[in-house]
Amino acid sequence: MLKNLLATKPIAPSGHVDAGEPVEGSLEGEATLKRTLTARQLVMLGIGAVIGAGIFVLTGHAAAAHAGPALVLSFVLAGFACALAGLCYAEFAAMMPVSGSAYSYSYATLGEFIAWFIGWNLVLEYLFAASTVAVGWSGYLNSFLGNLGMALPAALSSAPLTISGSEIVMSGAIVNLPAVFIVAAISGLCYVGITQSAFVNSIIVAIKVTVILLFVAFSIQFINPDNWVPFIPENTGPGQFGYSGIVRGAAVVFFAYIGFDAVSTAAGEAKNPQRDMPIGILGSLFLCTIIYIVVAAVLTGMMHYTQLGTAKPVATALEAYPSLAWLKWLVELGAIAGLSSVILVMLMGQPRIFYSMSKDGLLPAVFGKVHPKFRTPYISTIIVGTVAAILAGLFPIGLLGELVSMGTLLAFTTVCIGVLILRYTRPDLPRPFRVRAVWAVSILGAAACLYLFIQPFSEHWRLMVGWTAIGMVIYFAYGYRHSKLRKR
Repeated sequence: MLKNLLATKPIAPSGHVDAGEPVEGSLEGEATLKRTLTARQLVMLGIGAVIGAGIFVLTGHAAAAHAGPALVLSFVLAGFACALAGLCYAEFAAMMPVSGSAYSYSYATLGEFIAWFIGWNLVLEYLFAASTVAVGWSGYLNSFLGNLGMALPAALSSAPLTISGSEIVMSGAIVNLPAVFIVAAISGLCYVGITQSAFVNSIIVAIKVTVILLFVAFSIQFINPDNWVPFIPENTGPGQFGYSGIVRGAAVVFFAYIGFDAVSTAAGEAKNPQRDMPIGILGSLFLCTIIYIVVAAVLTGMMHYTQLGTAKPVATALEAYPSLAWLKWLVELGAIAGLSSVILVMLMGQPRIFYSMSKDGLLPAVFGKVHPKFRTPYISTIIVGTVAAILAGLFPIGLLGELVSMGTLLAFTTVCIGVLILRYTRPDLPRPFRVRAVWAVSILGAAACLYLFIQPFSEHWRLMVGWTAIGMVIYFAYGYRHSKLRKR
């Protein structure tokens, strides 16, 4: 049985688009995903997924509770871990331009059981992250509507269920209507097609990056260097300031980076994946890290870090300066746009993970159906959108932020290890993009991701183990018996 669990999926060199090899359809005439995305669109997808909750929500909490002004170093640490993993992702994505992301890479290197485990953690990453961000989107929208005197009542803009201690209790609200609306609207866009989704995402990215640049440009004059002293506040407990606070802050803001691997889920729809996937992954990661570091420095310079622990830290900092009241409105609009694009890319990525798992027989065939006209995994999109809308409408999923980061960090770790393993098991495979100093990059990347994973795991291990147990039940009840690799 162990041999079956660790069986790896054979891989073959992928066709090169520039060589005129077929990239659409299949030998059986079955509809497949359509290759339409360019390198620029892939970079935009990465920025759309990464720039959002990290700036508009998490920066304040990480600074106030963990890192202080040294939040800048937390972003550097998280960005360093992501950069190492990103190099490994780029090699895999260019070599295996498929839609399964870390799931597919693990299947080819570490075996079916590990692949399922990673795929299940990707569900935690994409599905629950979309729901969590939708709740944040709802809060920013209602705040903006409040400025216009049109705020929705709490009964229609907050979760009817809330967590008190270890119990789920009724809050008195009916449903978080804006959260349900945004998930439904974006799911409809994802249903229609990847080209339309990428076009809308590019517009949203342009809006939110413009708003962020305006924030930096007009706020930099209000920086008070005294707010950066001490740069690393004295440690007051485990993960509370000091160097341990910087590390814990990095684990918290890692939620901001969860979307960069969403670029790899679009590999099956890239025009020239061998060239464009490394550009999309590494380009978006580099640009986003620079933006995060600059915004963190400006934010902690404008206002003392102890005052930033709010749900909308950027708007909170601007409220202290009446002359920037006009910018606060723009920032709220930018947050609404920014969080919209994060939800968009999350809801694009998850159905494509299910698509790949279904094609391998680990999930029912219905998850792998592609719309004959729109060429999207439409049934998976409907299922994911429905579940995400229910979660966003009923639950205040603040707790899941760190759970999502944990699932992502495990996925990144396996990708780093997988690249090194495949260099020795399949040295013959063409690698359009090769990681230099692969031993150092792979081992350092895996170690950095595991180190960040341990920080929240020590506190939330029961929830992580419970989620893993549910996944194991599904795998052994269905996936193990229906695996196409085992049937072959």
